[in-house]
Amino acid sequence: MPEYTAPLRDMRFVLHELLNVDEHYQKLNLEEVNAELIDAFLEEGARFASNELAPLNRSGDEEGCQFNEGEVTTPKGFKEAYQKYVEGGWPSLGGDVNYGGQGLPSTAGIAISEMIGTANWSWSMYPGLSNGAVATIESHGTDEQKATFLPKLISGEWTGTMCLTEPHCGSDLGILKSRAIPQADGSYKISGTKIFISAGEHDMAENIIHIVLARLPDAPAGTRGISLFIVPKFKVNADGTLGERNGVACGSIEEKMGIKASATCVMNFDDAEGYLIGPENRGLNCMFTFMNFARLGTAIQGVAHAQKGFEGGLRYARERLAMRALSGPKNPEGPADPIIVHPDVRRMLLTAKAFAEGGRALVYYISQLGDVVQKSTDEEERKQADELMAFLTPIAKAFLTEAGLEAANHGVQIYGGHGFIREWGMEQNVRDARISTLYEGTTGIQALDLLGRKVLQTQGASLRNWTKIIHKFCQANAENDAVKEFVEPLAAYNKEWGEITTAIGMQAMQNVENVGAASVDYLMYSGYVTLAYFWAAMAATAQAQLDAGTSEEAFYKAKIATARFYFKRILPRTAGHKGGIEGGLDCLMELDEEHFAF
Repeated sequence: MPEYTAPLRDMRFVLHELLNVDEHYQKLNLEEVNAELIDAFLEEGARFASNELAPLNRSGDEEGCQFNEGEVTTPKGFKEAYQKYVEGGWPSLGGDVNYGGQGLPSTAGIAISEMIGTANWSWSMYPGLSNGAVATIESHGTDEQKATFLPKLISGEWTGTMCLTEPHCGSDLGILKSRAIPQADGSYKISGTKIFISAGEHDMAENIIHIVLARLPDAPAGTRGISLFIVPKFKVNADGTLGERNGVACGSIEEKMGIKASATCVMNFDDAEGYLIGPENRGLNCMFTFMNFARLGTAIQGVAHAQKGFEGGLRYARERLAMRALSGPKNPEGPADPIIVHPDVRRMLLTAKAFAEGGRALVYYISQLGDVVQKSTDEEERKQADELMAFLTPIAKAFLTEAGLEAANHGVQIYGGHGFIREWGMEQNVRDARISTLYEGTTGIQALDLLGRKVLQTQGASLRNWTKIIHKFCQANAENDAVKEFVEPLAAYNKEWGEITTAIGMQAMQNVENVGAASVDYLMYSGYVTLAYFWAAMAATAQAQLDAGTSEEAFYKAKIATARFYFKRILPRTAGHKGGIEGGLDCLMELDEEHFAF
């Protein structure tokens, strides 16, 4: 059974050295949060993930969830692990102190989320969406709704879901059919069917709070006519105790390729009592609070699967003996050399390492922006951080999940035939990773969001907000010979990024379909350049530590070596994506539909 060892040293490097969270917290007047507190959380989180969750990963995959007449039973050990999670106070880390939360910033818990997800992604999905439900109610709920639902969501006694998709509409929420009928007491009767609802039904918490999109009777067509509702599994009495079962039931659970221990549910709402959250017909706007949180959570999944592919692959590559190095034996006393000496195995290991560590830096940085949005008293600073988060979120969600899937596949490949065998855990990592590029918006949908909404609709303003940060970094390090090999190409790519964007904008003025033709290549190009910035920044940080004198030379030299690998072997992929963009629309549309025959 594969083990899990949390990469605590790298997490501390990103938080304390790259992002300097101590200074960050002081600027936000969060004096009680410091490096010592963060490190204590990391140590405890690592123990919980390794000791409680990792041992349930394979057994949960093999057992799966059981469905019986609307009830879902999670695999053995899941419920008990969740109770320990609640008893440890983990769900309340970022919650509002007025409702029992600890009020800590997002960066205080981001590494915990990564560790839990890497150890056991299926398990992590049960509490994972609760934070999104909390954020949605905190942002858009009434005082009464907050008082009713937040305390037990924050404590973890209840969990939350996001109910968007329906059988006929997928991601096209403009055509959803679920209905909400107003009642005399101010509540609504919600009816309809939702599919692909993660943790929609389970036995781990006493109540489940569904955040549901539905239409009012007089709502306009399309996305402008969608409202948002709170629909609890059990109604909540005025004193906070649980009342009768609501009109919501699980119709079935999906049989899936991966994350088999996570219940993916068909949820049927039959005159279920619900409560409007936010303004009428503005539900999709309110739901974006939840969706953006979920997308960042899925970006963490990309990092988790890359880390697992790297960690498992490295352990095996050090031990597995096969063939001799082309330059001569490296293990002359043994029958063969460990496969880590072979250049192609190193290519796969370094690819997974570069994606895991670079992705970690990107996700933690976005979480730091979230701290500013939530905690800063400077309105302009909050606005800038929010806009930057909005721009980076589709890149993080789509690019990091594509990278995580690639790294998971490398994990299998490193093992050779053994990678195809269940006992090593690498094939499960691939199966679990595959969903990440699909849910919370496919790669194609994220790409359209990035290029169409975030870049072109802002006339490139959102892109410039980010490229200015990269430009300033390059300027500040222009005379630093030690990192010249990273800074010079990064500056060139940063300039080219703007030129490519301008060219697409010009093409879109001729035919808007050019946006769809270019979007995925554009997103991947954006992802590679964004990760290049973080690798250059990490190399500069590591070099500064080496220049100052350190007892951890090996760690910092490894950072620089991995940055060098990324720039020489991964970043050149941008040329292919640029070529794809320049390939244009016509070759995609030339073939008539009826000629797609077989």
